[in-house]
Amino acid sequence: QVQLVESGGGLVQAGGSLRLSCAASASISSFNNMGWHRQAPGKRREMVAIITSGGARNYADSVKGRFTISKDNTKNTVYLQMNSLKPEDTAVYYCKLIRYSYTGPDEYWGQGTQVTVSS
Repeated sequence: QVQLVESGGGLVQAGGSLRLSCAASASISSFNNMGWHRQAPGKRREMVAIITSGGARNYADSVKGRFTISKDNTKNTVYLQMNSLKPEDTAVYYCKLIRYSYTGPDEYWGQGTQVTVSS
């Protein structure tokens, strides 16, 4: 079982920045996709950013140009740099890793970290 531990969340004013980290207990180089998702109160969980093992990135339209996803295989850590934060970015942010095998996708989620952006 792979353990994911997120950190870096907190309270920040609108326009500010935060950097989230997701540390994995296994080598992330074995995973096909790594990403960040978020869930605001009363809303469905949504994809924020994804990075593939090859380094390709995909972002939700709402965060393009403000958020950057990256990974460090040597530290088994995935990052989300969040700039120009807005109150609507307030949510619990979850790290998710996917590894594809002949039996199908294996998904691993972190416990989440709260991000609160005040206006």
